[in-house]
Amino acid sequence: MKTIIAAYSGALRGRGSSVLSALQDLSWLSKSKVEKQLQIISVMQWILTFLFLGVSCSIVLLYFLCTDCWVITVVYFAWLVFDWNTPVKGGRRSKWVRNWAMWRYFRDYFPIRLFKTHNLLTTRNYILGYHPHGIFGLGAFCNFSTEATGVGQKFPGIRPYLATLAGNFRLPILRDYLMSGGICPVNRDSIDYILSKKGTGNAVVIVVGGAAESLNCVPGKNSVTLKNRKGFVRLALRHGADLVPVYSFGENEVYKQVVFEEGSWGRWVQEKFQKHVGFAPCFFLGRSLFSSNTWGLLPYSKPINTVVGEPITVPKIENPSREEVDFYHGLYMSSLGKLFDKHKTKFGLLETDVLEVN
Repeated sequence: MKTIIAAYSGALRGRGSSVLSALQDLSWLSKSKVEKQLQIISVMQWILTFLFLGVSCSIVLLYFLCTDCWVITVVYFAWLVFDWNTPVKGGRRSKWVRNWAMWRYFRDYFPIRLFKTHNLLTTRNYILGYHPHGIFGLGAFCNFSTEATGVGQKFPGIRPYLATLAGNFRLPILRDYLMSGGICPVNRDSIDYILSKKGTGNAVVIVVGGAAESLNCVPGKNSVTLKNRKGFVRLALRHGADLVPVYSFGENEVYKQVVFEEGSWGRWVQEKFQKHVGFAPCFFLGRSLFSSNTWGLLPYSKPINTVVGEPITVPKIENPSREEVDFYHGLYMSSLGKLFDKHKTKFGLLETDVLEVN
């Protein structure tokens, strides 16, 4: 047991080469089995972190406030007040965290791969539209918040910022963990700052479909929520940031989901929750830690192939008109459709499969 703990500690600290050597004395375990277990642990820690870290740390800090350890809570919340606006000012990314060996085990579990079709110039800023959302946006996280798939090597000089719910940055500890990967709030203040105050070579990754799209993510379905999502196009025009469509083949395959029909009580609850809280509760089904035949939180190990498309050159227009927004939104939808059609057969889809745009 001590050997296994030492191995995973090595993964957390980024010493990937030490992980398997720490386990070499366990002759009853094969190298492939050890690697698979480390992959499972790496994915599970991220799922549990995303779902529970913020809430659990809040409870622990409040508990400390009622004990002799109250000073820990006071010091942290004093720091939190001082640091409150950091997430909307580009965050606090850590090259060390982004290069943890743990993320390579995370990548290999599915596996997740990133494909480049065109260069991104360091003299320009970009807004990358990521599709589809999936349940957790696992491809978006692995590709753009870690270096596991080599985003820094494929697009040298480009700094990716994955945008997610602003509410996550109000939760203690979780906010710091997210910022270390280059994750920022998906709100106007944050994106305006990155595209106007951080020079060039910035790429803000927005999961355009958001919570609404996640409600329709099921295996075998290729659909995006995009027709009425135009805010990201308006932001691109205001800053002269080029638009880049990104599609992840397989993002919808890693979880099963109970989908409620439009007009049902279940969908009504989800939509109300989304409206007032910012995200929609999904009733998803994954596999367990020990078997793919029993239910659990762990996603199924299905390939996720993320393709970054061709940039659409966007002029800088301080106050774009509705017609201008509609024009570039149309170009973006057309470009996304072409990207899907060009690459779909490479990743297991049929020539007759189409992208459903809602």
